Amino acid sequence: MTAPRIDSETLRRLPKAVLHDHLDGGLRPATVIELAAAVGHTLPTTDPGELAAWYVEAAGSGDLVRYIGTFEHTLAVMQTREGLLRVAEEYVLDLAADGVVYAEVRYAPELNTRAGLSLAEVVETVQEGLAAGMAKAAAAGTPVRVGTLLCGMRMFDRVGEAADLAVAYRDAGVVGFDIAGAEDGFPPADHLAAFEHLRAESVPFTIHAGEAYGLPSIHQAVQVCGAQRLGHGVRITEDIVDGKLGRLAGWVRDRRIALEMCPTSNLQTGCATSIAEHPITALKDLGFRVTLNTDNRLVSGTTMTREMELLVEEAGWTAEDLRTVTVNAVKSAFLPFDERKALIEDVILPGYAEAL
Repeated sequence: MTAPRIDSETLRRLPKAVLHDHLDGGLRPATVIELAAAVGHTLPTTDPGELAAWYVEAAGSGDLVRYIGTFEHTLAVMQTREGLLRVAEEYVLDLAADGVVYAEVRYAPELNTRAGLSLAEVVETVQEGLAAGMAKAAAAGTPVRVGTLLCGMRMFDRVGEAADLAVAYRDAGVVGFDIAGAEDGFPPADHLAAFEHLRAESVPFTIHAGEAYGLPSIHQAVQVCGAQRLGHGVRITEDIVDGKLGRLAGWVRDRRIALEMCPTSNLQTGCATSIAEHPITALKDLGFRVTLNTDNRLVSGTTMTREMELLVEEAGWTAEDLRTVTVNAVKSAFLPFDERKALIEDVILPGYAEAL
């Protein structure tokens, strides 16, 4: 007897946790258009619906480099205090409307300094905008907690500065660190000094690995740099044959290193061929600490509700599966243990019980 299908509205009401979501990949199309007009930036179109469609089409080329290139327009409107405040506040409100109760938002401060803002001013402005959004969401009865992951761009030379920022603002809303950007040709170990500094300062970090490059990238991220989570990590499947785990895959699973998986994004960049065949389902069934994420909501034309719906409709996921990956995400959140435990016991599990 098969479980009944979960409808979209029920999915929207389910409490969600997202660990892998980029601030500059999740703007509202109308906001991009308004801010672009204010700063004199030319867009492919000034129609919100057409712009949203352009992003999804441009990012769906199967090429990670072209996918990353779509950020030119969002970054262009995130160079001023006004732009950053608005984008950060709306980010929180959009997640709250989607049923998200915990999120970690990531961005690279070095990409927001073209108009003269310092790295510190970027971080402080984004935190101010996030705080305003959290206050509004709480007042509306949809509270959401948002922590920040600061990113260093792995192909540039400011990763150490970004790591220093994560240390400096770890008590002001920043909960961890990441490296982002083109993975192939820019291995994690190139930035080992930054990761050693973060470990010495007890700042947790995740690393984009196993998306555009395979097992060597994952091995460096975990075994050389010491990542607590893997951004995507989808190519860990290359170390699994007929359900038998190789040494690296076994290490990742057995030590509960979370996989921040983003199904729709992976289809766009060619890391997977369909939602039904996406490795997230097999890895979940093999006992990996799988988490479900959006990556870039504007660029992928998605939300957490949509990601859940796709897995339910195309991969046969049940409410129990969705609850498992949500709990997984909170277990691997860069929060103190008692706060993670309270979030699971007081918010996630009761929310599922109420919604289903």
